[in-house]
Amino acid sequence: MTLTAAVSASATVAPVPVLELIDVVKQYSGDPPVVALADVSLRIDQGDLVAIVGPSGSGKTTLLHVMGTLERPTRGLVRIAGEDTSEMTDTQLSGLRAWRLGFVFQQFFLLDGLSVLDNVADGLLYRGGQIAERRRLAEAAIERVGLRHRVAHRPNQLSGGEQQRTAIARALAGRPALVMADEPTGNLDTATGDSILELLRELHADGTTIVVITHDPDVAAATERRVEIRDGSITSDSPTRV
Repeated sequence: MTLTAAVSASATVAPVPVLELIDVVKQYSGDPPVVALADVSLRIDQGDLVAIVGPSGSGKTTLLHVMGTLERPTRGLVRIAGEDTSEMTDTQLSGLRAWRLGFVFQQFFLLDGLSVLDNVADGLLYRGGQIAERRRLAEAAIERVGLRHRVAHRPNQLSGGEQQRTAIARALAGRPALVMADEPTGNLDTATGDSILELLRELHADGTTIVVITHDPDVAAATERRVEIRDGSITSDSPTRV
């Protein structure tokens, strides 16, 4: 093969998705069994900003848990950065999450007795390493979300928006391939929620790949791609802006 042909061939190779679900089914035992996800296939690429939307009970949270390897699918494949998770042990999955994924939840899950810095740094414990390195990464993430002036404060000294920014910093500190946010504005007033959405857009503009789980159409409208789920199945997947 000539050099020109080799370059041309390499240029046509599709990039590996950050996240890929192929024919995923999630079923819970019962009489009859409950099918929470039904043959779901979904691809998230580097640089995506995606909203997954649907009414209560549609399967959004289950989808988040399966995407984030917090739950295993009953059938189907989940790949993170090209790695098949189906044969991984629980320990291996914990390591994968620590290095590849960041999570932001509606509840902030901050420890009241720790400062902003320590809350963020403790999110890196599963990665191991020296505490000085964890703190360095935490400080960089705190700076990134605009909380440098609150680094020594504890959660009860923060506003709701500042607590959510702390949670986002914790998700970002390990420089994950993908950040997943579950109803990140759900416990916030409108103005504070808008500021968190603006922060997520800024992080995306800086290159962070983000998936937001939401039932709020305003949140979905702030993203670039909208995936709708109903009764455990994806019913549409389209850009939010044409």
